[in-house]
Amino acid sequence: MEILDYAFMQRALLAAVLVGVTAPAVGIYLVQRRQALMGDGIGHVAMTGVGLGFLLSWSPVWMATLVSVLGALFMELVRWYARTRGDIALAMLFYGGMAGGVMFVNLAPGGSTTNLSSFLFGSLSTVSESDVTAICLLAALVVLITVGLRRQLFAVSQDEEFARVTGLPVRFLNLLIAVTAAVTVSVAMRVVGLLLVSALMVVPVAAAQQLTRSFAATFAVAVAIGVSVTIGGTVTSYHQDVPPGATIVLLTIGAFIALTVLATPLARRRARALAAAQPGGDPAECAIPASRTDRGEVGA
Repeated sequence: MEILDYAFMQRALLAAVLVGVTAPAVGIYLVQRRQALMGDGIGHVAMTGVGLGFLLSWSPVWMATLVSVLGALFMELVRWYARTRGDIALAMLFYGGMAGGVMFVNLAPGGSTTNLSSFLFGSLSTVSESDVTAICLLAALVVLITVGLRRQLFAVSQDEEFARVTGLPVRFLNLLIAVTAAVTVSVAMRVVGLLLVSALMVVPVAAAQQLTRSFAATFAVAVAIGVSVTIGGTVTSYHQDVPPGATIVLLTIGAFIALTVLATPLARRRARALAAAQPGGDPAECAIPASRTDRGEVGA
């Protein structure tokens, strides 16, 4: 294929595949915890790390990882200890992260806000070999955590009180999910962009839930969707000269719409089968309510 003749496209495609795997792998836990917008908040904080990278002449990817991890830990601490005024603290953190990124980039030698565009919206030509190395290492860490500890992370995401009763280290696992989400944002920012990465963490999971009824199936389908749209968006961006991040997100939303349309007759068929299985004399208000799994939520 002609596209593979260029080194920058080889790097971009490799990064896209890693992003397609890691983003939904973390997103499935965020969706279960009803923290779908957490990735968006971390993306705002990571901008400060990118700006510091330019200012200090360090790798923006590694600096963004460090700053976003600290931001994610702060977000978890706010969730635990500052429930009443936590929204104000988080708002200051998010907007401060954006402002810090812009300020540090402008203070850097020869820096300007144009340097941020590839990190905000993704760029194919700017994925360097050092970026690929960092992305590979970070992606390996994310996969190791999300797959190796999937039972514990699912238990905490589903019901913290039950997980605590069973003896799981709930707070540590919550912090681990937050840190993993922060690392994923750093992995994805070169391909999708900091402002769009949250969509790739959430929408593939929501799309997979339209067809699947178990956690394992949802995980697998979400990752398959993520890899498909990142590769498709990267290739489309190369041929049509359009922004890769926006292209990937639009393809992801398209996949969600398509699977929703496909799942509608299946859901109706399941509803008819459930109704037929009810005893003939029972009125509708006496029927046993559908379980969470029957309503389309992820099950264990």
